[in-house]
Amino acid sequence: MGLNDGACCPKGSAETGQAPHHIYRNAALAVPKASPEVRDKLRESLVEIRGGIFEMGARKSTFPADLDSPRAKVKVSSFLISPYSVTNAQFAAFVSDTGYVSVAEREGWSFVFHLFLDQPNKWQISPPGLPWWRKVDGAYWAAPRGPESSWHDIPDHPAVHITWSDALAYCTWAGLRLPREAEWERAARGKLAKAKFPWGNAFRPNGETQMNTWQGDFPKTNTGAFSRTGTAPVTAYEPNTFGLYNMTGNVWEWVQDYFGPIPSSAKRPVFDPTGPKNGDWRVQRGGSHLCHVSYCDRYHVHSRSSNDPDSSTGNCGFRVAADI
Repeated sequence: MGLNDGACCPKGSAETGQAPHHIYRNAALAVPKASPEVRDKLRESLVEIRGGIFEMGARKSTFPADLDSPRAKVKVSSFLISPYSVTNAQFAAFVSDTGYVSVAEREGWSFVFHLFLDQPNKWQISPPGLPWWRKVDGAYWAAPRGPESSWHDIPDHPAVHITWSDALAYCTWAGLRLPREAEWERAARGKLAKAKFPWGNAFRPNGETQMNTWQGDFPKTNTGAFSRTGTAPVTAYEPNTFGLYNMTGNVWEWVQDYFGPIPSSAKRPVFDPTGPKNGDWRVQRGGSHLCHVSYCDRYHVHSRSSNDPDSSTGNCGFRVAADI
């Protein structure tokens, strides 16, 4: 995708010279499992979402390349999902227990948004057509804004610079999994049908801010007037009717599925769809704190994007799920 597609994030990492994806995926699958006590505690923190039928996708796509329309009736089985994105503190506990080295650490760099850099002119390399992202040496989940920053300052914020492979590694350790895309959207919608947001259809109901998105002139000025400049704590804002936080805004979240068209349904609902059987890119859901109506209007419950599974940026994290 290029500028005309409204892509606010780097799409793919072919130009970066990264190692083939299977190398990182194999490393993720080789991570040792947490103790039974830790796994049980993590599972107990999940929220049960009862199975049912809902309409997945948008009535009409804002970005046709996102393949998020037309709506389709989908039926999902009951499942468990985390009430919020995996935090820095949680990811740090995983790294401490396993010694896992993230993809950004192995590669030696990641993409950081230019306004978060003390010396943006020091970092001149950007992805094609996306000058607001800078390739920063030493940026990774524990140093989210570059070498001088630390996750210790924001332990309750979502872990970022997380690739799909990194998320898979955490799930391997935790004995959990990434949510399937249909599960994610079912969870995001809560008990509301066909609504744009987890709370309804108004962007700011009664003038109240409900999510963390860009405020101001993207990508030059973020006033933070009604949200945050950067990530927010994972429990910021009100949860939806399922008790889930930040299902839109804050950070993009990886899901299991390869990218492709959302399910299509005629007369009968599609049951527990899992997406294409293979592909190059994985799906991301929910939008982030960088989304803005003037450019990347992807902060709705149906919004989706996709990326190379080993691409990392400062606005990408994940949450976990499990079978019942």
